[in-house]
Amino acid sequence: MSETKLTPIKSLNTPSKRGRVGPSFASELKFKNVGYRIGNADILENISFTVKPGTTVCLLGPSGCGKSTTLRLAAGILHPSQGQIFLDDQEIAGPHIFVPPEKRNIGLMFQDYALFPHMNVLHNVAYGLYAMSRVEALKVAQQILERIGLGEKAALYPASLSGGEQQRVALARALVPRPQIILMDEPFSGLDQRLRDTMRSETVQLLNETQSSAVFVTHDPLEAMEMADEIILLRNGRIVQQGAPDQFHNAPQDAGVVRFFSDVNVFDGVARSGRVETPLGTFEAQGHDNGTKLEVLVRPTAIVPAKTGQEGLVLESRFLGTIHQARVLFASGAEPINVMFGTDHSLNVGQTARFSVNPSQVYVFKSA
Repeated sequence: MSETKLTPIKSLNTPSKRGRVGPSFASELKFKNVGYRIGNADILENISFTVKPGTTVCLLGPSGCGKSTTLRLAAGILHPSQGQIFLDDQEIAGPHIFVPPEKRNIGLMFQDYALFPHMNVLHNVAYGLYAMSRVEALKVAQQILERIGLGEKAALYPASLSGGEQQRVALARALVPRPQIILMDEPFSGLDQRLRDTMRSETVQLLNETQSSAVFVTHDPLEAMEMADEIILLRNGRIVQQGAPDQFHNAPQDAGVVRFFSDVNVFDGVARSGRVETPLGTFEAQGHDNGTKLEVLVRPTAIVPAKTGQEGLVLESRFLGTIHQARVLFASGAEPINVMFGTDHSLNVGQTARFSVNPSQVYVFKSA
């Protein structure tokens, strides 16, 4: 197979005196009708998307949907079975072209960080700075360690660092050569919740400072919405929906998207005269023909205590700090319904209360 030549990075901008990281040479990454097959099994089918320069894109979905495979195709670890992959206007993978990983100028941050245990932190970060003198490479590595708050730990080895510190070192090592694209495979999965929140914020800040193009993999919808400019939701090796984070909340493509992004109450119904009846009342059938069997999904946050509305008996009620969570049995329903509301309301077990429903958080789809 022939090989294309990519323009190498000529120099590395050192951080400013304010402790910021210099910008990268951000590029555009494009997948065009990409597929990947193992034997007779299609792992990915007809994947097309574009990562614009300086933006962060999330590959989101459950385990086994093809997220990490997509990332490995971009990195050059795998070769596509069909379609083409472009870095800017240069084809880097396709039927007749395959540029090996080391020639792509793409940074890859693994889920387990893959730090070299026999190297100290400083040498781990400087590892990829091949084009610089050793003295200059170590100087630049020290500068980015100062920027991420680990300057004093440059001489330590990875085993002596916490999980969050190892994650910072791995991110610094991936960013310091100024890759055209940085790829991150579930970079926060090994951290506890509070540290994960902190590291997400710090990572977004570093990506913004470096103006890097980034693609990261996660199975966490909240993480995707917090970090990404664009989300690509995969299911069974296909793209289900792609777009800005708010589109997945406000305009989901199907019931599976609604379920993936939030807990929901699900009701079966039938379209009659443009409406569908549920234990929470009747709602618009959203264009479905008369007699069509429907699935109605209602987010727990759409149901709030009110002076008027459906009456229900509170079976469970829990205070969770910033919200209340309750299970309520309505007269016309056979099963309790999950309800979540703010701290301006309070419900006791055994209490009867009325509830209103926000129709903008009610989604109606044809039953599968």
